[in-house]
Amino acid sequence: MESFINQLNGIIWSPLLVYLCLGAGLFFTLKIGGAQFTMIKEMIRLLMGKDVKPGERSKDSISGFEAMCMSVSGRVGTGNIAGVATAIALGGPGSIFWLWVISLLGAASSYVESTLGQLYKEKIEGGYRGGPAYYFKKGLLGGKAWYGNLFAIVTVAGMTFFMPSVQANVIAGSMQTATGIPTWATGVVIVTLLGIIIFGGAKRIAKFAGIVVPFMAIAYILVALIVLALNVGDIVPSLSLIIRSAFGQHEAFAGIVGSAVMWGVKRGIYSNEAGQGTGPASAAAADTSHPAKQGLIQAFSIYIDSVFVCTATALMIIITGAYKVFAPTGKEIYSGAIASTEMTMSTIGPLNTTAALDAGIGYGAYIVAIAIMFFAFTTILAYFWNGDTASVYLFGDETSGKKIRKILSILFLGFVFLGSIMSGGLAWTLGDIGVGMMAWVNIVGILIMYKPTILCLKDYKARMKNGTQDDWNFNPNEIGIEGSFKLWDDIRIEGRDLEPTEVELEIS
Repeated sequence: MESFINQLNGIIWSPLLVYLCLGAGLFFTLKIGGAQFTMIKEMIRLLMGKDVKPGERSKDSISGFEAMCMSVSGRVGTGNIAGVATAIALGGPGSIFWLWVISLLGAASSYVESTLGQLYKEKIEGGYRGGPAYYFKKGLLGGKAWYGNLFAIVTVAGMTFFMPSVQANVIAGSMQTATGIPTWATGVVIVTLLGIIIFGGAKRIAKFAGIVVPFMAIAYILVALIVLALNVGDIVPSLSLIIRSAFGQHEAFAGIVGSAVMWGVKRGIYSNEAGQGTGPASAAAADTSHPAKQGLIQAFSIYIDSVFVCTATALMIIITGAYKVFAPTGKEIYSGAIASTEMTMSTIGPLNTTAALDAGIGYGAYIVAIAIMFFAFTTILAYFWNGDTASVYLFGDETSGKKIRKILSILFLGFVFLGSIMSGGLAWTLGDIGVGMMAWVNIVGILIMYKPTILCLKDYKARMKNGTQDDWNFNPNEIGIEGSFKLWDDIRIEGRDLEPTEVELEIS
């Protein structure tokens, strides 16, 4: 079985998928005029501001910031700690350069898919649901229900059976290393806490993510900055090493440029999920006045994940020398200054970051265990939300659909527990399969139907010029997007109905 799983992973993650991800990111960057770079100021304004209708927001809806935190909770996970270490071990320091490339280009892919998620969202159970299955069904060449169904099936499979295993496995392994707690015991605790939160609905998930995500990201980056400050003289040489080895200009890594590209892109996509199709489900849940707003916010979330958190991990590992690099054959070709005999092909991951923190400020095992606990736990929550959104699409929100969703939720918790006790290699392979399946279906689809997102961005830029970007009067048909958009008609009506009248203003 494990041999079959490895073969399947090799087929899904052929070089063609790597080139597809890089090519799509470059294509979308050109089409949106590099908006992921030129509109950073507006992204920050949107994050800091409040995008609410006049009157009170529905108790079941969530803000753009909360939606972004739900999305970041899925992006910032074990890939930022264990995944970065794996990329360095199998692709050398140069893999980090290609992780940056796929992330910067992937921000454009994230804008496109998240804007589509907002544009074609639906109102279900008092809040909003959406994502690739919804926008493929409604907008792909006049609507292709079969393609939406395909993505939904792949998402349920990936998010329920494949991807949770990695996060649970790394949490359990890091806790056992730091405290000696058996992996099965950690698995029981994870499942119990998850059950309490996920059966509380979208609002509870969003609230939890809105509190934990900013805290965990800032705390981890601060710890990394302390390590970097203590080794400030090695920062520039380490950055130089990353760039030189990315192109084979460092003698030790000259023969693994292909591995650097493969693992940088692979771990970059696993970490930031740009183009994978998970971000749009969170983006669609936001109650916002314009689809492009959430698209821009989600593009910025890629920077939080890859430019900040992944880079922090990579520099800590490279500066302290807490890594080994292996050729595709498994032969060790390079050993960092403090690499230990424990660092083998089968143990790369949290061990590298632990060693880097031990060398930097001490207490590495405890810091990594706490960071992974927060990072991976919120990622599992994001996986549940995406899988449940796909389940709503497939089975509806009526009584029979809710029963099926509850069964899938229980299965989800079961596979989380199994992930906590299975081998690390198998867990990562399953996770890669889940990511790859979704990426194939989503990227091909958005390459075909991206044009409405360009019209949305053009309209939003025009609104920025005349100061009306926060008005609740967005009309897709008026800007040239064909189709029926009853939800956006209702949103405009709600916005007008909630505007205070002149009499009310005089009384107040």
